[in-house]
Amino acid sequence: MRTARNNNIDLARLATDIKAWGRELGFQQIGIADTDLGAAETRLLNWLKLERHGEMHYMESHGTRRSRPQELQPGTLRVISARLDYLPGQAADSEAVMRDPQRGFVSRYALGRDYHKVLRSRLQKLAERIEARVGPFQYRAFSDSAPVLEKALAEKAGLGWIGKHTNLIDKQAGSWFFLGELYTDLPLPVDTPAENHCGTCHACIDICPTRAIVAPYELDARRCISYLTIELRGSIPGELRPLIGNRIYGCDDCQLVCPWNRFARPGAEPDFAPRHGLDAPELVRLFSWTEDEFLKYTEGSAIRRIGYECWLRNIAVALGNASTSETVVNALKARQEHASELVKEHVSWALERHYEQ
Repeated sequence: MRTARNNNIDLARLATDIKAWGRELGFQQIGIADTDLGAAETRLLNWLKLERHGEMHYMESHGTRRSRPQELQPGTLRVISARLDYLPGQAADSEAVMRDPQRGFVSRYALGRDYHKVLRSRLQKLAERIEARVGPFQYRAFSDSAPVLEKALAEKAGLGWIGKHTNLIDKQAGSWFFLGELYTDLPLPVDTPAENHCGTCHACIDICPTRAIVAPYELDARRCISYLTIELRGSIPGELRPLIGNRIYGCDDCQLVCPWNRFARPGAEPDFAPRHGLDAPELVRLFSWTEDEFLKYTEGSAIRRIGYECWLRNIAVALGNASTSETVVNALKARQEHASELVKEHVSWALERHYEQ
């Protein structure tokens, strides 16, 4: 972190240039926000009080640093928010994959390279462009890597509005994008927040398989398939397992049904292209992976963060929801004596599902 000493900066011109540099670096949009997140902080504290964060204890352990940027990074005056589209145009059709119970569905954001690395690298380059113009200044880059209310900040920066499913939506781009931030001490002019255009639509609420969107703009993470398959490290609640279907890493249902996503364009970033056929993988093949194969095929991917044990847990649930066949049953039997009690529990549940049919 370094502090700017040049008081003769044309801040309005600099803000315009930052947005242009961002586009040159591959970002689709850049916006600038102040650090007043009072309303978002109230919503966050109420959400935590209702324990809707489940076992994501880090959401509460950081106190108010998440909603007060100056507490996380002293001296912060503005947040430069960046959008990077990721929808992989060459991926298999999502709805077709979810209709095929012999295949597994992986959330489209995780099909390519880990987005944390891509965004942080690009944000650092943006900071270097700014530094070349104004000299040393205070900044810190984030990409879902610290306690940051990125959606609230992006909304203030004019990158879109937070929809009823709690994801950020842009009128021209839908919601298939990543967000990253530069906290800075530069007193840049701020952008106008976007207006909410959800209207009376409730498609995302209706489509949610586990009814995790308990009310407009209210998500109970404990029921969300993304939480269950990625954040949760223990046993998936039995009553929710049949509702997960063949989703083995995340869930895109609320985005797939959102009418604003008809305007979304495939991302141009090659790093986000599908790898190793994970856009429409056969469940039995994935379930046969050794831990070394799991590490090999998820190298550089966000998927690796859940670990091999939870990977097998998720696939066991999907196989339990698959059509009964000798191939599926034999694949599950092969894991009946797995060293992990977590895996064995979910395998047993899956086999019982097939024996009942």
